[in-house]
Amino acid sequence: MTEHPPIRSISFIGLGLIGMSMLRAIKCSPLAIENNILLQGFDPNFTDGDRQRVSELGLERFVNDKIQLYSADLIILSAPVEVNIALLEEIKLLAPTTTLISDVSSTKSLIARKAWELDLPFIGMHPMAGKEQQGYHESHEELLQGRRIILCDDKNLLSGKKGTFLTDLLHSAGCTTLCMTPDEHDRIIAKVSHLPQLLSTLLMAYCGESISKSGPGFATFTRLAGSSWQIWRDIIATNSDNIADELGYFSNELAQLSQEVRHGDLERLESRFSDANRLYQTLKEMNQQ
Repeated sequence: MTEHPPIRSISFIGLGLIGMSMLRAIKCSPLAIENNILLQGFDPNFTDGDRQRVSELGLERFVNDKIQLYSADLIILSAPVEVNIALLEEIKLLAPTTTLISDVSSTKSLIARKAWELDLPFIGMHPMAGKEQQGYHESHEELLQGRRIILCDDKNLLSGKKGTFLTDLLHSAGCTTLCMTPDEHDRIIAKVSHLPQLLSTLLMAYCGESISKSGPGFATFTRLAGSSWQIWRDIIATNSDNIADELGYFSNELAQLSQEVRHGDLERLESRFSDANRLYQTLKEMNQQ
């Protein structure tokens, strides 16, 4: 007799860009197809037209009933992070104790702490992918192809049957995985994701009167300035200390750079360019793997 997989059903709460992209990637994965995994979900903002469209994109069942929605083997919270945190209380009341909880939020410390306080089996996920445009209509299974998903697990759940199956499912969907603690995640992501977003936003506003005279380099550097405040509000609110620290550190680097330029310290500036060129090549090679 064939043993049932530990995850046979997944509920996505929030069907925006990342949630639907992950759903579509999983649906196309050999492991999900082999095990006939049910992919259901809910989004409170959807019209009847939205429901029809996401069913065409891969959602098998739009579920209004919360008992049914939370009874899946795996729940993936893919709403804004503060909404995801608030939903944990309801999940604690309505979901079976065997249900594994995950999320795709861009910050991890607060949601992991809340899940720990509620004694929920929680593995945080952060897909390192996205675009400025939001919404399910911008989703695509290839958005996560070859992308890294950071996994945050404080309870050693990744070594259990469901945790192992979840990792295998992500790999089958074409993703790579990397593990770290929630606090470590928020410190690192503040530097490599949240800081670039705010620098892009600031630079666009700073250069606003001159953008008609800019070239493609400026457009490339400021691409993130098109990102939605609705998404970034929760990210900043739930990682403010780390982001503020990185802004402070970077402002010191800018002050130092200003002095090097003003005093014509070309040797130091050449060294900065050399280091940046080397690291850029490393980044390119990482993204080509």
